[in-house]
Amino acid sequence: MPRWLILSGSHAAALVVGFMLGIYLLPILTAPEGPGEDVLAQSAEDALFKATLTRDLKGSDFLHWGDGTISVTSTQVVHEGALAPGPDYKLYLAQEFVEDEEGFFRIKADARRIGDIKTFDGFIVDVPEGVDVEDYTTVIVWCESFSEFITAARYQ
Repeated sequence: MPRWLILSGSHAAALVVGFMLGIYLLPILTAPEGPGEDVLAQSAEDALFKATLTRDLKGSDFLHWGDGTISVTSTQVVHEGALAPGPDYKLYLAQEFVEDEEGFFRIKADARRIGDIKTFDGFIVDVPEGVDVEDYTTVIVWCESFSEFITAARYQ
């Protein structure tokens, strides 16, 4: 095999690996500091509902997971725990629990996107005015850029 072909192939492979590592690491490097434990605990005090995120969902894997506690108030969704880092995470409320990409695609048109998730060590997302959390049963964390299911929890 010609040397130029081998070098081209190895350089292309290194470029692809570097690009993929950049996509994975950039959100970690640029993520703002998450809210402190005290802020999370205080925000979760008025919870109407609580739920648990676990890593053992059908659509979760070693790169796409969440664990911890979700507290839902009438004005905020509070997460105390950890999420696998990644780009472009969105928080949805849904009327049906799903645990993988297929399930989410099936209900996405009826789910309500309530905000962006920018931190991976706990977050607080404000519920938009006019959204009644009691009309939904489930929170879903979704990676919009790559159409990847991250995690979900049924809160009622």
